[in-house]
Amino acid sequence: MQILVVEDSPIYRQLLKSCLQEWGFRFTIAKDGSEAWALLQRPDCAKLVLLDWVLPDIDGVELCRRIRLAGAGNSYSYIILLTGKDGKKDLLEAMQAGADDYLVKPFDQLELKARLLVGKRIIGLQEELVSARESMRHAATHDSLTGLMNRGETVDFRRRESERAKCSGKPLSVIMADVDHFKKVNDTL
Repeated sequence: MQILVVEDSPIYRQLLKSCLQEWGFRFTIAKDGSEAWALLQRPDCAKLVLLDWVLPDIDGVELCRRIRLAGAGNSYSYIILLTGKDGKKDLLEAMQAGADDYLVKPFDQLELKARLLVGKRIIGLQEELVSARESMRHAATHDSLTGLMNRGETVDFRRRESERAKCSGKPLSVIMADVDHFKKVNDTL
């Protein structure tokens, strides 16, 4: 699993780099909010984000908001806000912006590792959930023997295409076919 570290302090970047290497994590480092946001737009972006609050360009709380808005579909990023801000109001603001966890600098290395492992587990569970949902959606809309769309999905597909043809002003053709003695084909093949 890839981690995106977003930290503007060279000292903390080096400390985090050393810890993550020692623990065997793969990671990418961004030095400011804009660089992090650009990396998060890529389809292969990290799903575990270790994020400082105070950053040049785009701060950590704004990045949390953007990540949550962008990932409203299937994709989920687990965000740990790592910051020097230690007030209860700061914690609440971070959580309301979309952070999953909050750790105050200077941080305990074992506590950081534990929280990263939790984030890794949550991302794994989320990926399993999305996969199961997709399997159930496919099973509900396709024939298990042939893999073709079932009747209900075919009717929905025809309705969607009919609406698209109306909106675009383009013609739509539907071909229906009947195969005589299809039972013989089923029985033999």
